[in-house]
Amino acid sequence: MATKWTIGGDAADPQRLAEFWAAALGYILEPGYDDPDGASIVDPDDVGPAIGFLRVPEPKTSKNRLHIDIRVAGPGERSAASAERMRSKAASLVDLGATQVREDFYGPELGHIVMLDPEGNEFCVG
Repeated sequence: MATKWTIGGDAADPQRLAEFWAAALGYILEPGYDDPDGASIVDPDDVGPAIGFLRVPEPKTSKNRLHIDIRVAGPGERSAASAERMRSKAASLVDLGATQVREDFYGPELGHIVMLDPEGNEFCVG
């Protein structure tokens, strides 16, 4: 049996990042979590890990070493339909405050889209 785990990240505005990632992943704000210097989101189906955000005073200064990838293409799928799903998801994330950086291709097929969350943390839509 797998061990339950969570992931935590630093943030200038934990509530804003929690709202962004909750919308991006279909998560919800963790019920009962009430901390002005932190925020937490959870999978409403209790399948995926919780994600916490803690306020820190220093700004992000370099590339993050760990990031979340959002997978909408399907396992191993590289097709016009998967590219459309990736581009559609990326567009919805831009509407939520993300920035699209570039599209990366594996040969002629779209492999993933590199994005930045509202605080400049890198992630991919694949």
